[in-house]
Amino acid sequence: MEKDVIRERTWDDLESSGTARFPYPPHGRIPNFEGASEAAAVLADQPEWRAAETIKANPDAPQLPVRRRALRDGKTVYMAVPRLRDERCFLELDPETLQDYDAATTVSGSSTHGTAVRPESVPDIDLIVSGSVAVAGTGTRIGKGEGYSDLEYAILRELRLVDDETVVATTVHERQLVSGLEADAHDVPMDLIVTPERVLRPDSADRPAGIDWNALADERLDEIPILRALRDDID
Repeated sequence: MEKDVIRERTWDDLESSGTARFPYPPHGRIPNFEGASEAAAVLADQPEWRAAETIKANPDAPQLPVRRRALRDGKTVYMAVPRLRDERCFLELDPETLQDYDAATTVSGSSTHGTAVRPESVPDIDLIVSGSVAVAGTGTRIGKGEGYSDLEYAILRELRLVDDETVVATTVHERQLVSGLEADAHDVPMDLIVTPERVLRPDSADRPAGIDWNALADERLDEIPILRALRDDID
């Protein structure tokens, strides 16, 4: 089934069922959902979470409880600058220096309270948390269709900050679990799929080994400084 069809079907279902939560509508975004806090609590009870010291997290609303829990558990959180548009393309949220965890973990607050850092200042990442529009039990995930989550992973892979052993997780509502979702070469598979009710651990699947330069449009290279820098290193 086409990814766009699955996206629209999932967004429609979350809205019509009353499962979606602010911001509305769920369409065109990583949708917030009823039980997001409970899903974050389930994730925090997993051994992969307890072992992690550094977490790379997406900035979307349904993972806000994940980011807050991470700081309260003493973990350093890294978030990508929107669209990776700056040379300092990651925001570091250090629980040792932040005064207001609730403010620092919002989309707007992260840029105010967090520290913008260059990629070379980011340590090895122990756990990645991604937002999803829909995810299959096989671990194949789709976002809102812009490709930034997979690109961020590919950049971290090029920088050797993540590898095949780095755990990648997502928190979703049960209604976001789908079938018939086929992975593309650039898709990053999920190792943990966490809902408010349960945890799914898909079998290991191949993941991208880095940036597929042939698949990148020239516009992306023009817009994203870290891509230009990495490409220059290759050239």
